[in-house]
Amino acid sequence: MTSLPATAAAFAQVPLQESVEQGELFEYILGDTLLASSLYVNIALAGLAILVFAGLARGVEDPRAKLIVIATMTVPVVSLASYTGLASGLTISILEMPPGHPAVDSYVTVGGQEGIVSLWGRYLTWALSTPAILLALGLLAGSNVTKLLTAIIFDIAMCVTGLTAALTTSSYALRWFWFLMSCAFFAVVLYILLVEWPDDAAAAGTADIFGTLKYLTAFMWLGYPIVWALGVEGLALLPVGVTSWAYSALDIVAKYLFGFLVVRYVADEPRGVTAGGDYGATSGVTPADD
Repeated sequence: MTSLPATAAAFAQVPLQESVEQGELFEYILGDTLLASSLYVNIALAGLAILVFAGLARGVEDPRAKLIVIATMTVPVVSLASYTGLASGLTISILEMPPGHPAVDSYVTVGGQEGIVSLWGRYLTWALSTPAILLALGLLAGSNVTKLLTAIIFDIAMCVTGLTAALTTSSYALRWFWFLMSCAFFAVVLYILLVEWPDDAAAAGTADIFGTLKYLTAFMWLGYPIVWALGVEGLALLPVGVTSWAYSALDIVAKYLFGFLVVRYVADEPRGVTAGGDYGATSGVTPADD
Protein backbone atom coordinates (compact mmCIF):
# COMPACT_ATOMS: atom_id res chain seq x y z
CA MET A 1 0.00 0.00 0.00
CA THR A 2 1.57 3.27 -1.05
CA SER A 3 0.29 5.10 2.00
CA LEU A 4 2.25 3.02 4.51
CA PRO A 5 5.72 4.47 3.72
CA ALA A 6 4.27 7.94 3.82
CA THR A 7 2.63 7.20 7.15
CA ALA A 8 5.90 5.85 8.54
CA ALA A 9 7.76 8.93 7.33
CA ALA A 10 5.20 11.26 8.83
CA PHE A 11 5.17 9.28 12.07
CA ALA A 12 8.95 9.50 12.29
CA GLN A 13 8.68 13.29 12.37
CA VAL A 14 6.27 13.29 15.30
CA PRO A 15 8.06 14.42 18.47
CA LEU A 16 6.61 11.63 20.63
CA GLN A 17 8.75 11.91 23.74
CA GLU A 18 11.76 13.90 22.55
CA SER A 19 10.71 17.30 23.88
CA VAL A 20 7.54 16.53 25.82
CA GLU A 21 7.53 13.82 28.45
CA GLN A 22 4.53 11.58 28.94
CA GLY A 23 4.15 12.95 32.44
CA GLU A 24 3.85 16.49 31.10
CA LEU A 25 1.21 15.45 28.60
CA PHE A 26 -0.60 13.51 31.32
CA GLU A 27 -0.65 16.59 33.56
CA TYR A 28 -1.80 18.78 30.67
CA ILE A 29 -4.74 16.45 29.99
CA LEU A 30 -5.74 16.43 33.66
CA GLY A 31 -5.65 20.23 33.64
CA ASP A 32 -8.11 20.43 30.74
CA THR A 33 -11.45 19.26 32.13
CA LEU A 34 -13.15 19.05 28.74
CA LEU A 35 -10.36 17.04 27.16
CA ALA A 36 -9.86 14.76 30.17
CA SER A 37 -13.55 13.98 30.53
CA SER A 38 -13.80 13.02 26.85
CA LEU A 39 -11.21 10.30 27.51
CA TYR A 40 -12.08 9.07 31.00
CA VAL A 41 -15.79 8.74 30.25
CA ASN A 42 -14.93 6.43 27.37
CA ILE A 43 -12.57 4.37 29.54
CA ALA A 44 -15.43 3.79 31.98
CA LEU A 45 -17.97 3.04 29.25
CA ALA A 46 -15.64 0.65 27.44
CA GLY A 47 -15.08 -1.33 30.64
CA LEU A 48 -18.81 -1.37 31.36
CA ALA A 49 -19.57 -2.48 27.79
CA ILE A 50 -17.21 -5.46 28.12
CA LEU A 51 -19.01 -6.61 31.27
CA VAL A 52 -22.49 -6.07 29.79
CA PHE A 53 -21.67 -7.85 26.54
CA ALA A 54 -20.14 -10.78 28.42
CA GLY A 55 -23.22 -11.04 30.59
CA LEU A 56 -25.62 -10.93 27.66
CA ALA A 57 -23.67 -13.59 25.76
CA ARG A 58 -23.28 -16.11 28.60
CA GLY A 59 -25.68 -18.63 27.09
CA VAL A 60 -24.55 -18.39 23.47
CA GLU A 61 -23.65 -21.84 22.15
CA ASP A 62 -23.71 -21.66 18.35
CA PRO A 63 -20.18 -21.11 16.94
CA ARG A 64 -21.25 -18.53 14.35
CA ALA A 65 -23.17 -16.58 16.98
CA LYS A 66 -20.10 -16.75 19.23
CA LEU A 67 -17.92 -15.37 16.44
CA ILE A 68 -20.25 -12.39 16.02
CA VAL A 69 -20.14 -11.79 19.78
CA ILE A 70 -16.33 -12.01 19.87
CA ALA A 71 -16.02 -9.57 16.96
CA THR A 72 -18.36 -7.18 18.77
CA MET A 73 -16.56 -7.49 22.12
CA THR A 74 -13.26 -6.71 20.41
CA VAL A 75 -14.48 -3.14 19.95
CA PRO A 76 -14.71 -2.07 23.64
CA VAL A 77 -11.59 -4.12 24.45
CA VAL A 78 -9.60 -2.09 21.91
CA SER A 79 -11.25 1.14 23.05
CA LEU A 80 -10.39 0.49 26.69
CA ALA A 81 -6.71 0.09 25.86
CA SER A 82 -6.67 2.96 23.39
CA TYR A 83 -8.38 5.54 25.58
CA THR A 84 -6.10 4.59 28.47
CA GLY A 85 -3.14 5.23 26.16
CA LEU A 86 -4.55 8.63 25.26
CA ALA A 87 -5.31 9.57 28.86
CA SER A 88 -1.79 8.60 29.95
CA GLY A 89 -0.18 10.79 27.30
CA LEU A 90 1.34 7.78 25.51
CA THR A 91 -0.45 8.32 22.18
CA ILE A 92 -0.69 12.12 22.24
CA SER A 93 1.82 14.57 20.78
CA ILE A 94 2.36 18.30 20.37
CA LEU A 95 2.60 19.03 16.64
CA GLU A 96 3.60 22.15 14.77
CA MET A 97 1.19 22.61 11.89
CA PRO A 98 2.30 23.56 8.35
CA PRO A 99 2.16 27.20 7.21
CA GLY A 100 -1.37 28.30 6.46
CA HIS A 101 -3.04 25.94 8.89
CA PRO A 102 -5.67 27.89 10.88
CA ALA A 103 -4.71 26.18 14.15
CA VAL A 104 -1.39 28.05 14.15
CA ASP A 105 -3.14 30.91 15.95
CA SER A 106 -4.31 28.64 18.79
CA TYR A 107 -1.08 26.90 19.76
CA VAL A 108 -0.50 25.70 23.31
CA THR A 109 2.82 25.18 25.06
CA VAL A 110 3.49 21.91 26.86
CA GLY A 111 6.91 21.03 28.23
CA GLY A 112 8.47 23.92 26.37
CA GLN A 113 7.11 22.75 23.00
CA GLU A 114 4.58 24.85 21.13
CA GLY A 115 1.92 23.42 18.82
CA ILE A 116 -1.48 21.76 18.78
CA VAL A 117 -2.47 18.77 20.85
CA SER A 118 -2.75 15.82 18.46
CA LEU A 119 -4.65 12.77 19.75
CA TRP A 120 -3.27 10.58 16.97
CA GLY A 121 -3.82 7.43 19.04
CA ARG A 122 -7.49 7.51 18.03
CA TYR A 123 -6.50 6.31 14.58
CA LEU A 124 -4.94 3.21 16.10
CA THR A 125 -8.28 2.57 17.81
CA TRP A 126 -10.21 2.94 14.60
CA ALA A 127 -7.78 0.79 12.60
CA LEU A 128 -8.43 -2.12 14.99
CA SER A 129 -12.02 -1.57 16.11
CA THR A 130 -13.77 -0.62 12.87
CA PRO A 131 -12.71 -3.85 11.08
CA ALA A 132 -14.25 -5.76 14.00
CA ILE A 133 -17.47 -3.79 13.56
CA LEU A 134 -17.53 -4.62 9.86
CA LEU A 135 -16.80 -8.28 10.61
CA ALA A 136 -19.80 -8.42 12.94
CA LEU A 137 -22.00 -6.66 10.38
CA GLY A 138 -20.83 -8.87 7.53
CA LEU A 139 -21.46 -12.04 9.54
CA LEU A 140 -24.92 -10.81 10.50
CA ALA A 141 -25.65 -10.14 6.84
CA GLY A 142 -24.40 -13.57 5.82
CA SER A 143 -21.88 -11.96 3.47
CA ASN A 144 -19.27 -13.94 1.58
CA VAL A 145 -15.53 -13.74 2.30
CA THR A 146 -14.80 -11.55 -0.74
CA LYS A 147 -17.14 -8.78 0.39
CA LEU A 148 -15.94 -9.06 3.97
CA LEU A 149 -12.28 -8.74 3.02
CA THR A 150 -13.00 -5.89 0.62
CA ALA A 151 -14.83 -3.91 3.29
CA ILE A 152 -12.15 -4.55 5.91
CA ILE A 153 -9.19 -3.79 3.61
CA PHE A 154 -10.65 -0.49 2.43
CA ASP A 155 -11.61 0.35 6.00
CA ILE A 156 -8.02 -0.15 7.19
CA ALA A 157 -6.79 1.92 4.23
CA MET A 158 -9.22 4.64 5.30
CA CYS A 159 -7.79 4.66 8.83
CA VAL A 160 -4.15 4.59 7.68
CA THR A 161 -4.61 7.51 5.29
CA GLY A 162 -6.55 9.36 7.98
CA LEU A 163 -3.59 8.92 10.32
CA THR A 164 -1.28 10.15 7.57
CA ALA A 165 -3.43 13.25 7.14
CA ALA A 166 -3.29 13.93 10.87
CA LEU A 167 0.51 13.57 11.02
CA THR A 168 1.42 15.46 7.84
CA THR A 169 3.06 18.72 8.90
CA SER A 170 4.97 19.53 5.69
CA SER A 171 2.05 20.94 3.73
CA TYR A 172 -1.48 22.06 4.56
CA ALA A 173 -2.63 21.02 1.08
CA LEU A 174 -1.16 17.53 1.53
CA ARG A 175 -3.12 17.09 4.73
CA TRP A 176 -6.32 17.63 2.79
CA PHE A 177 -5.12 15.38 -0.04
CA TRP A 178 -4.66 12.50 2.40
CA PHE A 179 -8.01 13.31 3.97
CA LEU A 180 -9.79 13.15 0.60
CA MET A 181 -8.06 9.86 -0.18
CA SER A 182 -9.33 8.50 3.13
CA CYS A 183 -12.84 9.65 2.22
CA ALA A 184 -12.59 7.83 -1.12
CA PHE A 185 -11.77 4.58 0.69
CA PHE A 186 -14.64 5.28 3.06
CA ALA A 187 -17.00 5.54 0.08
CA VAL A 188 -16.16 1.94 -0.86
CA VAL A 189 -16.98 0.78 2.66
CA LEU A 190 -20.29 2.65 2.58
CA TYR A 191 -21.17 1.10 -0.77
CA ILE A 192 -20.72 -2.41 0.59
CA LEU A 193 -22.58 -1.57 3.79
CA LEU A 194 -25.55 0.17 2.15
CA VAL A 195 -25.80 -1.56 -1.23
CA GLU A 196 -24.24 -5.02 -1.14
CA TRP A 197 -24.91 -6.31 2.36
CA PRO A 198 -28.65 -5.47 2.64
CA ASP A 199 -29.43 -8.02 -0.11
CA ASP A 200 -27.32 -10.60 1.71
CA ALA A 201 -29.12 -9.86 4.98
CA ALA A 202 -32.50 -10.27 3.31
CA ALA A 203 -31.46 -13.68 2.04
CA ALA A 204 -30.09 -14.66 5.45
CA GLY A 205 -33.21 -13.55 7.32
CA THR A 206 -31.51 -10.81 9.34
CA ALA A 207 -32.80 -7.83 7.35
CA ASP A 208 -34.59 -6.20 10.30
CA ILE A 209 -31.64 -6.00 12.70
CA PHE A 210 -29.19 -5.34 9.87
CA GLY A 211 -31.32 -2.47 8.59
CA THR A 212 -31.13 -0.79 11.99
CA LEU A 213 -27.40 -1.36 12.35
CA LYS A 214 -26.46 -0.27 8.83
CA TYR A 215 -28.17 3.10 9.22
CA LEU A 216 -26.75 3.61 12.71
CA THR A 217 -23.26 2.76 11.48
CA ALA A 218 -23.43 4.80 8.27
CA PHE A 219 -24.87 7.86 10.02
CA MET A 220 -22.38 7.81 12.89
CA TRP A 221 -19.36 7.02 10.71
CA LEU A 222 -20.18 9.96 8.45
CA GLY A 223 -19.71 12.14 11.51
CA TYR A 224 -15.99 11.33 11.82
CA PRO A 225 -14.79 13.04 8.61
CA ILE A 226 -17.07 15.99 9.41
CA VAL A 227 -15.44 16.36 12.84
CA TRP A 228 -11.99 16.03 11.23
CA ALA A 229 -12.80 18.79 8.75
CA LEU A 230 -14.24 21.15 11.37
CA GLY A 231 -11.91 20.18 14.20
CA VAL A 232 -8.40 21.13 15.17
CA GLU A 233 -6.83 18.91 12.49
CA GLY A 234 -8.75 20.48 9.60
CA LEU A 235 -10.26 23.98 9.60
CA ALA A 236 -9.72 24.37 13.36
CA LEU A 237 -13.22 25.74 13.90
CA LEU A 238 -13.52 23.54 17.01
CA PRO A 239 -10.95 23.62 19.84
CA VAL A 240 -9.18 20.42 20.83
CA GLY A 241 -11.46 19.66 23.78
CA VAL A 242 -14.63 20.02 21.72
CA THR A 243 -13.07 18.01 18.88
CA SER A 244 -12.15 15.24 21.30
CA TRP A 245 -15.63 15.16 22.81
CA ALA A 246 -17.20 15.06 19.33
CA TYR A 247 -15.14 11.97 18.50
CA SER A 248 -15.92 10.43 21.89
CA ALA A 249 -19.66 10.99 21.48
CA LEU A 250 -19.54 9.31 18.08
CA ASP A 251 -17.62 6.40 19.61
CA ILE A 252 -20.20 5.95 22.37
CA VAL A 253 -23.00 5.41 19.86
CA ALA A 254 -21.07 3.77 17.01
CA LYS A 255 -19.30 1.30 19.33
CA TYR A 256 -21.11 0.70 22.61
CA LEU A 257 -24.73 1.19 21.55
CA PHE A 258 -23.99 -0.70 18.35
CA GLY A 259 -22.41 -3.54 20.31
CA PHE A 260 -25.30 -3.74 22.74
CA LEU A 261 -27.81 -4.07 19.91
CA VAL A 262 -25.74 -6.77 18.21
CA VAL A 263 -25.05 -8.89 21.29
CA ARG A 264 -28.62 -8.63 22.56
CA TYR A 265 -29.91 -9.85 19.19
CA VAL A 266 -27.35 -12.63 18.81
CA ALA A 267 -27.84 -13.85 22.41
CA ASP A 268 -31.22 -15.26 21.42
CA GLU A 269 -29.50 -17.26 18.66
CA PRO A 270 -32.09 -16.57 15.96
CA ARG A 271 -32.07 -18.79 12.90
CA GLY A 272 -30.40 -16.12 10.77
CA VAL A 273 -27.18 -16.22 12.81
CA THR A 274 -26.89 -19.90 13.71
CA ALA A 275 -24.83 -22.28 11.62
CA GLY A 276 -24.49 -25.54 13.52
CA GLY A 277 -21.66 -27.10 15.46
CA ASP A 278 -19.37 -27.58 12.45
CA TYR A 279 -19.24 -23.88 11.53
CA GLY A 280 -15.62 -22.83 11.05
CA ALA A 281 -14.28 -26.32 11.65
CA THR A 282 -11.87 -28.09 9.32
CA SER A 283 -14.10 -31.16 9.15
CA GLY A 284 -13.19 -33.81 6.63
CA VAL A 285 -9.49 -32.97 6.79
CA THR A 286 -7.16 -35.54 8.25
CA PRO A 287 -4.19 -34.00 10.11
CA ALA A 288 -0.81 -34.93 8.71
CA ASP A 289 1.43 -37.25 10.69
CA ASP A 290 4.40 -35.69 12.45
